[in-house]
Amino acid sequence: MPRASRRRGEAARRHADTVRFVLFEARPAGLTFPQLVRATELTPSQVRSGLACLRDVIAERGWPPLVHTRADGYRFTGDKTELEEYERAVIREKLTQIRRLITGTVAPHAALHPGDRWVRHLVAQLNSIESTLDVMLAER
Repeated sequence: MPRASRRRGEAARRHADTVRFVLFEARPAGLTFPQLVRATELTPSQVRSGLACLRDVIAERGWPPLVHTRADGYRFTGDKTELEEYERAVIREKLTQIRRLITGTVAPHAALHPGDRWVRHLVAQLNSIESTLDVMLAER
């Protein structure tokens, strides 16, 4: 049986509502994380939990996407250009994480255990993901 996520509990939903309310009040401007903590009067952990839950709620209810940039902080936007820039930034970050996983862990594992079925499958799948993300960033 899957473990219930804390981010889907009642407390997380209350924190998400608080974060949403504060972000809607700040629109069109965004709020940095410290500003969000101060404005919501929640702890940093509660704000993180609320943000995670809010992303799920946004998807369920069809609300405008929540994006984060260093310059503007967290904010809602429906602007196509801003959304694409945000998505590319996240994809670039994930691509870097996957490349580091491959070079720092998976490649040495494969070298130590070249015949291992798991590691062969892992290498193939991660190389596929890396290639797909690379292509997505190259498209314009």
